[in-house]
Amino acid sequence: MRGRRALTSAGALGLLALTATACSGEASRLGMPEPISDQAERMLKLWQGSWIAAFAVGGVVWGLIIWAVLFHRKRSDDLPPQVRYNMPIEILYTAVPFVIIGVLFYFTARDENYVEKTTANPAVTVDVTGFQWSWQFDYREKDSAGKERTVASVVGTPVNPNATTGAKPVMTIPAGETVRVRLHANDVIHSFWVPALLYKKDVMPGYTNEFEFTARKTGTYEGRCAELCGVDHSRMLFQLKVVSPQEYDRFIADAKRKATGGAQQ
Repeated sequence: MRGRRALTSAGALGLLALTATACSGEASRLGMPEPISDQAERMLKLWQGSWIAAFAVGGVVWGLIIWAVLFHRKRSDDLPPQVRYNMPIEILYTAVPFVIIGVLFYFTARDENYVEKTTANPAVTVDVTGFQWSWQFDYREKDSAGKERTVASVVGTPVNPNATTGAKPVMTIPAGETVRVRLHANDVIHSFWVPALLYKKDVMPGYTNEFEFTARKTGTYEGRCAELCGVDHSRMLFQLKVVSPQEYDRFIADAKRKATGGAQQ
């Protein structure tokens, strides 16, 4: 009885600690960064749901183990009743894993389709070119004839994380607008990764990858190459700057004035 009370108390304390920890935002994200886009929010919910399912399965398994230890431990030298099989239980432990897999597959496929969905007319289109060892951001717009042209371009240089050398390029985008990112490479495979987007995508020579997102939180967020692409891979750093739509319009207007030789205000 003492052992059973101690086990019950330990379980209650563990549940209380887990509940208290889950109250903090960082702990509830289970290791994920704070999301800044609609798509990142969806991925965070999928991540949290998967952990809830894992904790539920683990709780059932541990509950069955503890139940067997407490109520079916050896009490005498008598041989316990021998049975061949239990058909309902065998059907149960065969069917339940299929149900769990089916549910996880459904939510994963649903959220993957949402995250990878592209629209016909995004508000902003940025061509991102990864090269050894930095990034180039080309802002594209359509003219009156429907042809795309580059209205602004930002080119970085390799950054030394331990010093001040190099120029970390900044990709500026408006909050609340759909942004399409088209990924290009001319040398080797890179990977475009902003942890706050909870998303990364390969940048491959000879193939254009693309994705869209809608950022909701203004601020400056760090990005990097997530593919080991050579000796200076660690120097491929950049920043994603989310600003208000008005500030973004001023950024593009200034870039256009510079392109036409006008004075910057």
